[in-house]
Amino acid sequence: MTVPGYGDDLVLATRLADAADAITTARFRALDLRVERKPDRTPVTDADTAVEDAIRAALAAERPEDAVLGEERGGSAATGRAWVLDPIDGTKNFLRGVPVWATLIALVVDGDPVVGMISAPLLGRRWWAATGSGAFSSDSAGTRQLSVSGVSSLSDAYVSTTDVNSWREYHSREKYLELLDVCWESRAFGDFWQHVLVAEGAMDVAAECIVNPWDVAAAQVIVTEAGGRFSDLDGAGRYDNGSALSTNGLLHDDVLGILKR
Repeated sequence: MTVPGYGDDLVLATRLADAADAITTARFRALDLRVERKPDRTPVTDADTAVEDAIRAALAAERPEDAVLGEERGGSAATGRAWVLDPIDGTKNFLRGVPVWATLIALVVDGDPVVGMISAPLLGRRWWAATGSGAFSSDSAGTRQLSVSGVSSLSDAYVSTTDVNSWREYHSREKYLELLDVCWESRAFGDFWQHVLVAEGAMDVAAECIVNPWDVAAAQVIVTEAGGRFSDLDGAGRYDNGSALSTNGLLHDDVLGILKR
């Protein structure tokens, strides 16, 4: 795998994803899986912490000068080079035996995601991108370059969002329903999957009203390198502003016109 600029970092992200997959697949549906509840009432399993600890140990050995921000162990990605980690995105699925979950790994440089790696081993899928080098995915059929859809009207758009109760609490239930009403079809794939589906061209819009930086840092570079557009719900091209909108680019302003408050 040769990628100019961030090629070595992407190769490292691939090895980190391999290590994560070995841990998560071994613990998936394990009868002795340990589950705790964090202060925000979200679940964390022993697999989450084991993956993050393993990735942090590898980064300490191979990129000792880089900062790390992870869901389970904290940290900062404010300046310079920082790796942003979500050891298991979709922990609720993981602990319930639903195979839709992934490890998310991003390299952020001075606040901008430049490398993204998303690995979903039970789906047999992986997605990755580096700034200026395109976005790609692999599955049992091989590797292909990603490109967003060419849908240009919301009336023809396939949209994925998250739970309506989250929109009621963190943004606007009315605007959520307005978006769904004007689109052709809606689903709630949630988490990482809806954003990579936008990058693949399978979905046209993915919107989340509440996210953490580690939820979408990798998705941002994958979506944009596939030709799409990523922002928060106010239109700022940031992964760390608390919300997320991925589109094919053609529909972005129309969606923002509905969701902006």
